[in-house]
Amino acid sequence: MKTLSQTWFADGYIDFELKKYTLLAYLQEIGKHFCEKKLYPPLADLIFHYNNLVAFKENKKYLQEQFPKKLTGIQIEKLQLLYESLVEDDELMLELEDIINYASGTMKKAITAGSEIYEFVENKLNIEPVGIMPLDHNEGYFLLCEGSCRNTWVYQYRLSIFEKHDEKYRSIKTEFIDVWQRNLVNSYHSIKAQLIKNRSDLPNPAVYAVETDLSIPMEETLLPIAKRSLVRYITVNS
Repeated sequence: MKTLSQTWFADGYIDFELKKYTLLAYLQEIGKHFCEKKLYPPLADLIFHYNNLVAFKENKKYLQEQFPKKLTGIQIEKLQLLYESLVEDDELMLELEDIINYASGTMKKAITAGSEIYEFVENKLNIEPVGIMPLDHNEGYFLLCEGSCRNTWVYQYRLSIFEKHDEKYRSIKTEFIDVWQRNLVNSYHSIKAQLIKNRSDLPNPAVYAVETDLSIPMEETLLPIAKRSLVRYITVNS
């Protein structure tokens, strides 16, 4: 997927109509992905650029805190120098502010469209524990099924806690294990028994079934939403 540079709104010639054309071309491609119910990476990329615009507008010093994984120190320094140089040019700064105001408003509408798809899919997910659950839910497997396919995708997961700005967050790491064909023999309980038998590293794992009747792209939509939903489910029910 083609994306924008982190400083697209101020790169090169700062002209409202030129930047508007660049933005609309980007959003047109994002819209095509959303029409195909493909949320990732387009939605995450869109949110990043929106937050980048807001952070630049409000306070350049917040950039490093907001985007430690995507903006390098050199890029942050570039944005700071750019900001400082533009402050001295009232006419150019006004043009840039018009670009940022238009872009952030237009991106926000696109984010809303993507978020509505996300919420629709999330509300159609059903998560249930499989068999007797251990006391430790932070590591185990989840079995992922979607409406049109007679397959069960099996993933191992591990939850961890990290701190950011004095707040604690839970993250999930997953590893694809295998695909079982869905039938009477390969029930969820049968798959769990096979996992325990064949994978000695988790003798008593937590196992969850994540199901939906929807037929949607696996990698681009179902899997990332299932992972986030599972984190929330485990956090609430632990």
